[in-house]
Amino acid sequence: MGWDVEGTKKRIYQAALAEFAAHGPAATTIDRIARRARINRERVYNYFGDKAKLFSIVISREVEAIAPAVPLTITSVADVGEFVGRTFDYQRAHPDLARLVLWEGLLDTGAVADEASRSRIYTEKAAAIAAAQKAGIIDDGIAPGHLVFLLIALSSYWSAAPQTARMLSGSDVDDEAEVAARRAAAVEAAQRIVTPRSTAVG
Repeated sequence: MGWDVEGTKKRIYQAALAEFAAHGPAATTIDRIARRARINRERVYNYFGDKAKLFSIVISREVEAIAPAVPLTITSVADVGEFVGRTFDYQRAHPDLARLVLWEGLLDTGAVADEASRSRIYTEKAAAIAAAQKAGIIDDGIAPGHLVFLLIALSSYWSAAPQTARMLSGSDVDDEAEVAARRAAAVEAAQRIVTPRSTAVG
């Protein structure tokens, strides 16, 4: 029987994702990834390179995966709320993503994996915001890039800091009613932020 290379790569990747999300790139070791993947450490190096390269691959893939899952097309204020709601849902289903981004931000080097490709993802969303602002669909009081950042924070920090959410609400992610309330709050906040001021006042 031949060696299942793709299956092994998948196990290594999933093990690395879990370890990096839980412990960060500094505390994670190739040995721990190899043990979780049930493989010898040499295969990790053979397939993915060193730890820094493996972390770069993992975070880049996870960030890239969310872009097609939650596209941003704006024809109304409600579309912005829907984007935030779908992002909230995605982050809840993939909580490792927010943690990886937070760990990356704590790296002493300040390095960003695959920065050019990831920047393109964000600039495309900022362009959608700018177009909607120019068309008068949403308020133009906040710069597009800043607004995208705020919308991402609204939808993702629940997964990034679940302990804070629990302390504020008294409930956790096992409480479906609380999860629905958090999602609704994020959607409502997003819609209020982008509602044109003349509409909000009138």
